[in-house]
Amino acid sequence: MKKKSIFILLLVSCLSIIFTFTILKASAAEFNFAVETVIPKNQVDKKKTYFDLMMKPGQKQVLEINLRNDTENDVKINPLIHSATTNLNGVVEYGENDIESDSTLLYKMEDIVKTEEEIIIPAKGNYKLKMDVVMPKEDFDGVLAGGIILQEKTEGTGDKQKENENNKGLSIENEFAYVVAILLRENENGIKPEIQLNDVFPDQINARNVINANIQNIMPMYMNQMTVKAKVTKKGDSQVLYESNKEGIQMAPNSNFDYPISLHGERLQAGEYTLEMTAASMGEEWHWKRNFKIDGGLAKKLNDSDVSIQKDYTWLYVIIGSIVILLALILCVIFMRRKKKENDENKEQIACAEE
Repeated sequence: MKKKSIFILLLVSCLSIIFTFTILKASAAEFNFAVETVIPKNQVDKKKTYFDLMMKPGQKQVLEINLRNDTENDVKINPLIHSATTNLNGVVEYGENDIESDSTLLYKMEDIVKTEEEIIIPAKGNYKLKMDVVMPKEDFDGVLAGGIILQEKTEGTGDKQKENENNKGLSIENEFAYVVAILLRENENGIKPEIQLNDVFPDQINARNVINANIQNIMPMYMNQMTVKAKVTKKGDSQVLYESNKEGIQMAPNSNFDYPISLHGERLQAGEYTLEMTAASMGEEWHWKRNFKIDGGLAKKLNDSDVSIQKDYTWLYVIIGSIVILLALILCVIFMRRKKKENDENKEQIACAEE
């Protein structure tokens, strides 16, 4: 199967009390167009190059992004707007992805901010991309977070996707995109951080067994520099079977992600287990203790597809050994019969000669 990976270039650089952004850099040669945001008057911090706006309930506003094409060919772009999410690495994503919206998210960014479905930046030209913002009529505390992803559309994209689905080999195709974060708020009221532990279940990441613990940020605020410590034991036992510690996690407002605890190549065993987990961020700390069960059928299914588990071929060796022994016995019997037959024939010849 051919996999795509998108290297994201965030047009943001922020390190503050409320939130931080991760910047993934790519050289200019990897893009056929340039991006520049037009910062409006209601920008919270005009030094920032992403949109962080103080809005009012029901307010309408048009945001602008200047796009420049320095190449000799037209550049076609399909802008996509998406709410911010948190991926399994504990990193906030602002572009489109397969992560489902959190149940606590009141408003999706793609429902509030609208733009054109397709644009063309002319060769050696510019294009002013406009985004229409219509705020919810109800007021809210905290921040709505999301972003717009700007990626060049190349010919044959659909064919490549079909080829990816049908290709049994594994390769990586890099695509580069600009992502401009969009933050919308209506006040600066303080919010008490709150996260919770949801499901705990066995799963796989990259065809390797893990135990996932779903952590949910139920508040409309970023959770920054979060640390997580987790350990798994047999239910009623204190011996730690698997553990994981991670620092520097960031969660988007009203989002959740599956925190993976690796089994490091060990087989899943059916039974009852206990997860003990501690998370800390923003001066707060949360502790959870959760019992969960691993079903035998699911354990076998995951073990069979885990590429890191050393397969047990004992049964095969037993069968092969049994076949070898059986063949040896058959050959031995055949040899003994032939030997006996030869001896009998020799005795008959000797008897005839004596007569």
